[in-house]
Amino acid sequence: MLVATLVSAHGQALLDERLLKRIESTLPGILRVQRLDGEIAADLFAEAGDARKLEADLRRLLDEAAVDIVVQPEAMRRKSLFLADMDSTMIGQECIDELAAYVGLKEKVSGITERAMRGEIAFEPALRERVALLKGVPLAVVGEIIAERITLTPGGRELVRTMRANGAYTALVSGGFTVFTGPISTTIGFDEHRSNILLAEGGILSGEVADPILGKQAKLDALLELRARRSLAPERTLAIGDGANDLAMLGEAGLGVAFRAKPAVAAAADARLDHADLTALLYAQGYTGDEIVRD
Repeated sequence: MLVATLVSAHGQALLDERLLKRIESTLPGILRVQRLDGEIAADLFAEAGDARKLEADLRRLLDEAAVDIVVQPEAMRRKSLFLADMDSTMIGQECIDELAAYVGLKEKVSGITERAMRGEIAFEPALRERVALLKGVPLAVVGEIIAERITLTPGGRELVRTMRANGAYTALVSGGFTVFTGPISTTIGFDEHRSNILLAEGGILSGEVADPILGKQAKLDALLELRARRSLAPERTLAIGDGANDLAMLGEAGLGVAFRAKPAVAAAADARLDHADLTALLYAQGYTGDEIVRD
């Protein structure tokens, strides 16, 4: 059996009774509808078939409504391992771009970042090129950037804390830097974080990053390692990201989700979130609104 989870855009409640009844009566194979959280989220259970076709049919019926759709097999939808990208996924910014802003180079660095995330240039040389431009920046500005410029993506804390409360293991895996992933992972509530190390001398960035660089392969390796360590079936894993360096991780996960993603990433992922906040990943696992651990 397939389950299609519909989730309204962040801050909206769009799944009224009329819409759900229209979908149920129009689409063949829909067996039942179950609300997860009022008019915010609902499950549609359907006979096993083509998940992509069901998603396309639902998008047509929704007629461009700001509703995200996650279609997957009902079996093993509840996940036991969650891996997440940080920049532009669990937070709203690219940390390296914010560091570059300190020395007036944000536009130049963000252009390189955008090309790397689209997969137009290789991640590792692009990272080295951007880090070289940061030579001379005091490490002390990181705390200021986190406090004043970094915003958490809505629903992220609830997502991680709810999964952990239900026995899942969570890891923040980033092509960014430990000086950011450390405090940010703690604030959100992850079990662990993995990222790159910025090299510094006397508290001043040297313009270099330590080897080996954590990129696409390292994110995939982290998923494989943590899955094996916890003796999990591949279907029990969940991953989310927005850039080209997330593709291997998303492809290996039981459910790989693209978040506000570049076109190539959105096309390759199992599902995409264009409108909803990160609690959509809880609804996709069958959690109800009452089961979400909120601040």
